[in-house]
Amino acid sequence: MNTIFSEADHAVMARALELARRGLYTTDPNPRVGCVLVRDGQVVGEGWHERAGGPHAEAAALNVAGERARGATAYVTLEPCSHFGRTPPCADALIAAGVARVVYAQEDPNPEVSGRGAARLRAHGMQVESGLMAEEAAKLNPGYFKRRREGVPWVRVKLAASIDGRTALADGESRWITSKAARTDAQYGRARSSAILTGIGTILADDPALNVRIPESNRQPLRVVLDSRLRTPSDSRVINREGGVLVIGVHDDAARRQSLERQGVEVAILPARDGRPDPVEVLKLLGSRGANELWLEAGATLAGAFIAAGLFDELVVYLAPTLLGPEARALAGVPPLANLEQRLRLRFSEVRQVGDDLCLTLTRD
Repeated sequence: MNTIFSEADHAVMARALELARRGLYTTDPNPRVGCVLVRDGQVVGEGWHERAGGPHAEAAALNVAGERARGATAYVTLEPCSHFGRTPPCADALIAAGVARVVYAQEDPNPEVSGRGAARLRAHGMQVESGLMAEEAAKLNPGYFKRRREGVPWVRVKLAASIDGRTALADGESRWITSKAARTDAQYGRARSSAILTGIGTILADDPALNVRIPESNRQPLRVVLDSRLRTPSDSRVINREGGVLVIGVHDDAARRQSLERQGVEVAILPARDGRPDPVEVLKLLGSRGANELWLEAGATLAGAFIAAGLFDELVVYLAPTLLGPEARALAGVPPLANLEQRLRLRFSEVRQVGDDLCLTLTRD
């Protein structure tokens, strides 16, 4: 039987989700989680998980509530953990504090937690209910849920183009098609990601830093370069920035590998597909490293390879109100179609105006 939650339950869980969003750019690789403690209709404690290795949301809220947590209801956006990681189990903390009822939005897909946290609470006589605003909670951590269930990250392919779908002039000139506001907005996509992926063509042509430059983030995602022959220059901006760099190739070259490794770069060799690292194996590797969300920011060839293979969850397309003409470079290098039935069907999940540009977020239909 499904639990019927009250208006008050919904209001408090909505607040817990609001708190969880504060960790959008800081908690990786952990999920974003919020917690609110209510006793006798009054909020007595609030908290959210701020960063990996720091207190979990429940511990933060309990610290605020103190003795007022006894007999309270805890609203948590994710099932309380029941195992020792970097911090003690949250289920034990709730039990010790004398919390009477726990309402959580989503079961934790982590096999060390899944169902065990709730069972532990019930074993100590606590009333436990789940499923409140579950869909909203899942949207907050799409990569965490996907990685735990499928072993690969949630993939966002970022593209920037003119209104006629062109990303650069025929000679490769592309700075800048979209506005400064759009480029700043894309920084937030990078910041929430575990890793940023590009190809060697982009590195050699544009020498991007691919780092995060917004004050809301206190971390740098892993920067990943698909580079079949390990040609990434040792003085590349992507290397000479704070944060880790992973170069993935298919042909091991001892001298080039050692040169990169002397710069602090990690090198991995994976099976090839069409002469490049197999995208499926790339995603598996990143998933095994705990990457929840992947931001793919690359040229038409690499972006097209992931799109054509169906290895994406969202397309994030920034469209500038300008025309570049038919000779300019295409948005994504997908194979030609024999008929319209073969076309990739997408749907808009969000449309925003960013400065003078539009930001379109699309998912597969």
